[in-house]
Amino acid sequence: MESPLIDALLWFSIVACGLLAGLYFTFSAFAMTALGRIETPAGVAAMNSINRVIQRSLFMPLFVGSSLSSLTLAVIGALHPGEAWACAALAGGCIYFVGMFVVTMLFNVPRNNALDASDPAAPAGQALWARYCREWTAWNHVRTLASTAAMILFVMALAAR
Repeated sequence: MESPLIDALLWFSIVACGLLAGLYFTFSAFAMTALGRIETPAGVAAMNSINRVIQRSLFMPLFVGSSLSSLTLAVIGALHPGEAWACAALAGGCIYFVGMFVVTMLFNVPRNNALDASDPAAPAGQALWARYCREWTAWNHVRTLASTAAMILFVMALAAR
């Protein structure tokens, strides 16, 4: 199927997945370790600040746009099962939407909200921070891998077109 819209969606998704994979990789590879090594109130304050700023940054249109473009590519891929690029588009869209968007909404955001509502000076807040660093980072690894895998699959789909 010749379609400039599909090509545009693939290009956008490749770039967006790459950018978000890099962002998530940063947190998985060293940012959370660094934040976890400083005093709890400072680590919590820094993470809460990051979470507030990111919601008003270029991250949000990229986060929403890439989720929509990936889901669209999954649907389009499912509707064109006989075409060489379709399987990679379907797989990439599903992996990204579930592994990045759904994971973010079900696992990372609720932890961000709980952290924001906590008192990092209290023992419960310190325990929450330790658990947050472990659990939030584990789910962030999923987002990193999903974004990277989707980017690769979208490149494969584009190459097959």
